[in-house]
Amino acid sequence: PAPARTPDTDETAPTTPVTPVPAPNALTDTMSDRARSLLVPVADPEARTPAPPPGVSPVLPGRPDADRPQVRAPGHVDIANGPPCPWCSTPNRPDRHYCARCAMPLEASGDQSDLRAPWWRRLFGGRRRETPWAGDRPRLRRVFDRIGTWITVVVVVTLAVLGFMYIPDGYQATRDHFAKRAPVSPDGIKASRSYAGHKPELVIDQLSNTWWGPGIDQSGKGEWIEVTFTEPTRLLDVIITPGVSTRAAKIKESALPHRVKATITMKDGSVKTRDLTLDQGAGGQRRPFRVGEVTKVRFTIESSHAASANKQVAIAEIEFFGPSSANRTS
Repeated sequence: PAPARTPDTDETAPTTPVTPVPAPNALTDTMSDRARSLLVPVADPEARTPAPPPGVSPVLPGRPDADRPQVRAPGHVDIANGPPCPWCSTPNRPDRHYCARCAMPLEASGDQSDLRAPWWRRLFGGRRRETPWAGDRPRLRRVFDRIGTWITVVVVVTLAVLGFMYIPDGYQATRDHFAKRAPVSPDGIKASRSYAGHKPELVIDQLSNTWWGPGIDQSGKGEWIEVTFTEPTRLLDVIITPGVSTRAAKIKESALPHRVKATITMKDGSVKTRDLTLDQGAGGQRRPFRVGEVTKVRFTIESSHAASANKQVAIAEIEFFGPSSANRTS
């Protein structure tokens, strides 16, 4: 109903329209149309008809039964000139190991037994071999096997030849290594030249305060001193004492031999050489010699330590050592 008029109310004044309030929980036409557009028509489900039962039910595949083997009696094997079986007397081929009728092992007779081949046939691969037994796999002979065999033969022959050549020297060297040393005295001595009062005999007098010198300054290159033995002698070691004495205080009084060449003359006239290198120090210096059947040894000076124009090279002593059991051999 419209509001009642009052005396103070102006009839010509505009009025504000009143918006109707929708009822609560009610959908408008627009919302209803939108909801209907989202609906998808779905057909009614049809009832499924049951499948008809199969006519034949499935089964597993069957396994066929094997036929029962038929046992046959062994027939008579007639082989002319074949060795008879010791069990059933059936002839068999010569290359068989078991009987063809009773399958028993065949015993080889004296004529059929295989003899052991000689070593040269086995070494060079003889072709006469035993027939392999049933089920055995024969060993294959490859080219590399034969090459390896020949290489082994060559190595063995080479070692045998070298052993025949060097075994005596090796045996003697072993004896010399473990032999007890004994001093050996030369029977004679001489030198290329000598300084006055210092003859070469002073080198083998077994005194350390006497010496030999060539009497020329500088290194004395080419000067030599030589010892001789009446009987052929085996020498193992040599001791050379350079200088005028074994005392260190007198080492600078003369030049000291550095490189010495030893020329050795053997019993049969052959000549061998040894190069000896001496240190620059006082006292005797031992060097291995190890040579047998010696009749003469010459020591030639090739260079010297501390050589100068006012010094000459000097050697105080030369000593030889050989086996203690027998110094000299005849």
